[in-house]
Amino acid sequence: MTQQEDDFWVFGYGSLMWRPGFDYLEKQQARLFGYHRAFCNYSWYHRGSQEAPGLVLGLGRGGSCIGTAYRIATSDIEEVIAYLDAREMVAAVYQPITSRVHMGQGKVRARTYITDRTHPQYAGKLPYEEQAEIIRHGVGHSGINTDYLASTVAHLDELGIHDAPLKALHDLVFG
Repeated sequence: MTQQEDDFWVFGYGSLMWRPGFDYLEKQQARLFGYHRAFCNYSWYHRGSQEAPGLVLGLGRGGSCIGTAYRIATSDIEEVIAYLDAREMVAAVYQPITSRVHMGQGKVRARTYITDRTHPQYAGKLPYEEQAEIIRHGVGHSGINTDYLASTVAHLDELGIHDAPLKALHDLVFG
């Protein structure tokens, strides 16, 4: 299928890759340059609490990230944006951006959510041992933090996406 400049795309790098929660016309594996997938956000809602935070994925600066791009029907754009903003911006630790993603057939502009490095829930680049300790104890409204990590790694494997840092963290947590 040929991409048009006015097509609306969404780029997912975590659970949106296997549980988008919205209708789409097509999906393709895509790469976003300038950002990498990382457990860099404290979770005070989905996988932890303010008293005992968990860690969730975000897009940190630098490198690149393989994920999934979804093309959205024009008639669904407003509904999809509202859904994604409600899902991704519970605590406003993410900022929506539009950036170019690279796919097999070229580049498209896609909406995605990057980490706000000024937000109090931004954890930054924590040592693996500290990330593992936080993930082992995190529990929030969406479940257990270890389940989130295990599901992420399993789904990335199913999609043929090798993410060495996440695999190393998984091995440390579940060793």
